[in-house]
Amino acid sequence: MTAFTVVVLTGLLLFLGITADLGQALAAKVQALGEAQDAARAGAQALDLSALRSSGTVRLLPDGAAQDARAYLARVGVPGTVTVGADTVSVSVTQTVSTHLLTLVGITSLTVHAGTTAHAEQSAP
Repeated sequence: MTAFTVVVLTGLLLFLGITADLGQALAAKVQALGEAQDAARAGAQALDLSALRSSGTVRLLPDGAAQDARAYLARVGVPGTVTVGADTVSVSVTQTVSTHLLTLVGITSLTVHAGTTAHAEQSAP
């Protein structure tokens, strides 16, 4: 009976650890996605106004867009990478979450990734 109790309690603890720590990782992924979206939107606002006014072409200032997106990530304290295209800003964020109960089985942290792309567009008149 004692061996059965130990096995059941160990399994229950592992299940609780997975549930709690994976829930925390999921919350961190949602937060990372939000930060990536906000950084991409910040970068997508760096429009080339002279091209927009002269020909109606929507394109970004690559250096300004990358700088704005990186500045947002730095302001919120999240590491990430920024890639700028002609009219897009892509941001990828990686965060590491410390585990609590999964440390009992040797898993001390979980890594989550999130990425998104924002497109610069001209609004309808």
